[in-house]
Amino acid sequence: MMKDTALKIIKEAPAAYLTTAGLDGYPETRAMLNLRNEKSFPKLKSFWDGFNEFEIFFTTNTSSSKMGQIKNNTKVSLYYCNPASWLGLMMNGDIEIFKDEEIIKKLWQEEWTMYYPGGYNDPDHTVLRFIPKRVKLYSSLAVHDLL
Repeated sequence: MMKDTALKIIKEAPAAYLTTAGLDGYPETRAMLNLRNEKSFPKLKSFWDGFNEFEIFFTTNTSSSKMGQIKNNTKVSLYYCNPASWLGLMMNGDIEIFKDEEIIKKLWQEEWTMYYPGGYNDPDHTVLRFIPKRVKLYSSLAVHDLL
C-alpha cells in the first residue's frame, strides 16, 4: 500500500525537485518537468512500461549549470510532493547522462522544439536517468522506507 501511495505521488506531482551538489559543495535544488505526470505528459503513459517503477528520466539543457554539477558528482536527491495532503517522496541515488537514442526519441515531445530547435538530438538537449538507492515516503507524520 505504501508503495502504491509513492507511485501515485510521482504520477500526480506537477514537478520533480532535483537537488545536486554545487561545485562549491552546497546543495542546489530546482524544479524539473515531471515526465511521469500522466496529466502533463499523457503520450508517455505507456512509455514507462518495462522500466523500474522508480526509474526516472529528465530532459534538460546541456548548457545548464546542473550538468557540470552532475559530471562532478552523480549523487543526487529527488523529491516529489502533494502539499495539500502532506505527502512527500524523497529518493536518493545516482543520475547519469543517458545516451540511448531510441529511448531519447520516445521521450521527445514536439513542443520542446521551442527550446531545442534541432529536435531530440539538438546539441543543447540532454536526457538524464535517475536510479534510486533509497526511497522514503513521508505520510501522516511517519517515514516509510521503501527501498
